[in-house]
Amino acid sequence: MNDFWQHCSALLERELTPQQYVTWIKPLAPVAFDASANTLSIAAPNRFKLDWVKSQFSGRISDLARDFWNAPIEVQFVLDPKAGMRSAATGATSAAPRAPLQPGGPAAAVAAIAANLTANAAAAPADVPMTPSAAAAHHLNADDADIDLPSLPAHEAAAGRRTWRPGPGAAPAGGEADSMYERSKLNPVLTFDNFVTGKANQLARAAAIQVADNPGISYNPLFLYGGVGLGKTHLIHAIGNQLLLDKAGARIRYIHAEQYVSDVVKAYQRKAFDDFKRYYHSLDLLLIDDIQFFSGKSRTQEEFFYAFEALVANKAQVIITSDTYPKEISGIDDRLISRFDSGLTVAIEPPELEMRVAILMRKAQSEGVNLSEDVAFFVAKHLRSNVRELEGALRKILAYSKFHGREISIELTKEALKDLLTVQNRQISVENIQKTVADFYNIKVADMYSKKRPANIARPRQIAMYLAKELTQKSLPEIGELFGGRDHTTVLHAVRKIADERSKDAQLNHELHVLEQTLKG
Repeated sequence: MNDFWQHCSALLERELTPQQYVTWIKPLAPVAFDASANTLSIAAPNRFKLDWVKSQFSGRISDLARDFWNAPIEVQFVLDPKAGMRSAATGATSAAPRAPLQPGGPAAAVAAIAANLTANAAAAPADVPMTPSAAAAHHLNADDADIDLPSLPAHEAAAGRRTWRPGPGAAPAGGEADSMYERSKLNPVLTFDNFVTGKANQLARAAAIQVADNPGISYNPLFLYGGVGLGKTHLIHAIGNQLLLDKAGARIRYIHAEQYVSDVVKAYQRKAFDDFKRYYHSLDLLLIDDIQFFSGKSRTQEEFFYAFEALVANKAQVIITSDTYPKEISGIDDRLISRFDSGLTVAIEPPELEMRVAILMRKAQSEGVNLSEDVAFFVAKHLRSNVRELEGALRKILAYSKFHGREISIELTKEALKDLLTVQNRQISVENIQKTVADFYNIKVADMYSKKRPANIARPRQIAMYLAKELTQKSLPEIGELFGGRDHTTVLHAVRKIADERSKDAQLNHELHVLEQTLKG
């Protein structure tokens, strides 16, 4: 059994990234092998790791076990029986010091978090008698189930004002992991590990990791904005999930802005605002998605303002997403906008070509399909708007291939995506780009074709050329012809110039983001 596990661990260490191996495989240990029943039991240190390893790695471990013993082996994952004793022993003494985050980026940070969890599984605080305020919160949740206000454990609900408590919390065990995710509304599948990074989102990811490592200290609030399907929701769930690994007892809540509005209305109707405020004001991390839905909801904005002030005062972290830049959200109170601007605001752009290819390849791999690079490149070249669209296209290709019993090729892909490609090709034209850019910069469309070179005309023309290259299938010579018969080298110079400036100039980046969203509808 031990020989197998050494063999298995060595293979997995070569197959996985260092952070994946250290976080998920290294903490595991074989505890029993029944030769008569062909079953192998592998223990995980806590429920969170157990559930994740079971869902992500059980198939590969089973394959390795079958190859090792030359027989089908049923791999069972169990909770380490020593986990409870370790937790109790740690709780009886002072917690071990937290391993400092080492330089080296996200991989080192995740490895340090994994080390903290393994070495410092501290016991959760003992339950205390429910206070009247906590009882009221519990009563609200029981009687008004349609208000999305989870009841907290007594020792959490009893707290009023609080500050962030650094250091590891209790590793989830047994059914605690399920209740933890039920309370937080986090999706455990959305992590930093499976977030595909490229130029379009690398700053947002770096900021998210910094916030996850230093909640309430770095960038508070963190405001992420961008179009639909670009990964905003994935990133904020990843922050919450990393924080649960780092501090399992953290009070975290993810909520969509529409649900928050609905809960405010119901709390107002039932005169339950004291409990509503008590719950939201006592969180460690509030993740609120699509805050543009607060537009025109004055009472909701007022309640959120008070919650925001209380959380920031308590050094709790607030993370917000929107489909547009904070100052461009209509119908939002100026004092809220000023609070949004007080932290860090980061845009997530549509993925570039290489990133779109990587997304398709990884998604296909997760579906157990070997997608060729030429097919991935073809799809990525034609579908440019967002990750959700790419994943939808891939599902359509896979279904078409399965239904017709044919291997996936470019020809099959063209057939499967025929309607979608027709819409994409019809949607954005160079002429539409020229008109949109001209309107945006208040120049005439005719200036796009003219030989005039004043800066107020030349720069919008270069921007239009850049967008034509990014958003259409036209070649450089074709684009040059549509801009007054210009040479393809002129177009190439404009594309490279704007692309380079976009990475350095936040204002230009924002203007391009607005234009892209306008053109894509």
